[in-house]
Amino acid sequence: MSDTTSLLIPYAASTAEGCQQALQGLALPHLDRLLARLSPHTAQTDTGEETSFTPPHERALARALGLPAEDGRIPWAAWHRHQQGLSTNGEAWAFVTPCQWQVSTDHVTLRDPAQLGLDEAASRALLAIVAPWFAEDGITLHYDQPTRWLASGPLFADLATASLERVLLRDVRAWMPDAKQARTLHRLHSEMQMLLYTHAFNDARSAQGLPVVNSFWVHGTGALAGPPPATPSTPPPHMPTTLRDAALRDDWRAWASAWTALDAGPVAELLRQAEQGQPVRLTLSGEHSAQTFHTAPLGLVQRIQRFLRPQRFMDVREQL
Repeated sequence: MSDTTSLLIPYAASTAEGCQQALQGLALPHLDRLLARLSPHTAQTDTGEETSFTPPHERALARALGLPAEDGRIPWAAWHRHQQGLSTNGEAWAFVTPCQWQVSTDHVTLRDPAQLGLDEAASRALLAIVAPWFAEDGITLHYDQPTRWLASGPLFADLATASLERVLLRDVRAWMPDAKQARTLHRLHSEMQMLLYTHAFNDARSAQGLPVVNSFWVHGTGALAGPPPATPSTPPPHMPTTLRDAALRDDWRAWASAWTALDAGPVAELLRQAEQGQPVRLTLSGEHSAQTFHTAPLGLVQRIQRFLRPQRFMDVREQL
């Protein structure tokens, strides 16, 4: 149905204790009314693990865009380049995010790159410093954004990498790519830490009270197989990120407030369209699984069951 309105909500629920507490007093009347009208889309139920490299909302978005949804191998960087109107030349691409690894006795934590205070000039200067080292291993770096570069090279063709969201503020060791397949990448990590540890670039940042940059994270790897995906007949889903942003900061009060705003905004609008008989689709995603709901004709028995026990968010959240 090309006129279906689709809404994809990442981090709709979490097993984190703070989230479970926030859910206790959370009222989402529009979402409950919407779920009561929709039917589960069993063909698009996505069950996974919290340890997967790719979070479920990224898998759902990839399928909607016609991209492969294999864990850790969604070619987001190549897709981004294609969306910019630039050729991928059939090559494998990746995102490279400059970041800070904070090392303690039992953790190597990836700090939020957004807190680095990198502007375009600083990011380009850093890229110029590290690019020759990457080039020695057949990797070409290209500037894209202050906290995200593009990289091309055969290393990224079949390399599974964890989404930046998975590793953010967590111990990187649990999310590193396969050691045998990514020996070059592991060596580059060591070389970059040694290069940047005493580099004048970081000395200047420290003098300004800015965090040092001592590592990088590779994600969104792969090549676009064959011709670039055609524009899907169904528009891609609208994906608000306010819940995700709050959850990644472990700020569950802000997360609950964001849910309230979503319920009064995009969810209420989707409900209005559903009540007017328009086809709609809703995907709720957690950290391991995602469930999709859509408008579908109901038989008499289904209508009776729906009336006696309408579907609510509290029934769905445990499955995300």
